[in-house]
Amino acid sequence: MASAAPQDLVVTRADLDDWPVVRDWAVAEGWNPGVADGAAFFAQDPEGFFIGRIDAEPVSAISVVNYGADYAFLGWYLVRPDLRGRGYGLTTWKTALAHAENRTVGLDGVVAEQDNYRRSGFELAHRTFRFTGTAPAVEAPVDVRAVRPADLAEIAAYDGLCTPADRPRFLEHWLTGPGHHAVVRRDGDRVTGYGVIRPGQDCPRIGPLFADTAEGAQALFAALTAGAAGREVAIDVPETNEAAVALVEEAGFTPSFETARMYTGPVRPYAQERVFGVTTLELG
Repeated sequence: MASAAPQDLVVTRADLDDWPVVRDWAVAEGWNPGVADGAAFFAQDPEGFFIGRIDAEPVSAISVVNYGADYAFLGWYLVRPDLRGRGYGLTTWKTALAHAENRTVGLDGVVAEQDNYRRSGFELAHRTFRFTGTAPAVEAPVDVRAVRPADLAEIAAYDGLCTPADRPRFLEHWLTGPGHHAVVRRDGDRVTGYGVIRPGQDCPRIGPLFADTAEGAQALFAALTAGAAGREVAIDVPETNEAAVALVEEAGFTPSFETARMYTGPVRPYAQERVFGVTTLELG
């Protein structure tokens, strides 16, 4: 393998059986991947995950997950550390990106790679900061409750207002995944926000946290952290939502690293002011 050239790399579609090794790479990078994310990720677009091999040994990975006819999201871009700088990543990238066809592609890029993404046609939309802190010991608000199966359609409709694409298949798994705790806030018959907390490799992660108002986001945040009091929790917050930054800072959370949301073209308008926590940096 030491002398293998990029043309020796074989990039094929990955399946769930391939994903543990890729997840282990993400753990080593300090990404704190969700423990049970795989099923929800593959539910959205099972054809959108790729792995590169040399002599049948995994060396690279990427996902380009399609959401409808106009939008895709790129994530999980990884090359085994001891094999970087040899062109394997670029070969994997080019193979997978073709899956998006003519869709606008989004990603959340780490600082070190953002110049490379710009050269590939991605433009900055906003920065996102991962905040971590100790979950406060508070009681869950009475106006927030656990999500029920009957809520799924309304939550999917609300989610579509807060994201660049509809994603009901993903949400069906995300709201009910092993260890995932999803809560919703309503005003009469209308959903006014929802959120999910899930187990991560290093600590639980909140995402999404979508709400009409800062007050609603605070109530959902309290409900999500109530079951993790005293433990470290992480949430990815877009810097453009000043109320979201204020919420987590008031809870004593501090930023640990940043990424950049970038797009190759226009995306449909969505209510960015309702995004208090990004769903996941891996799939948007």
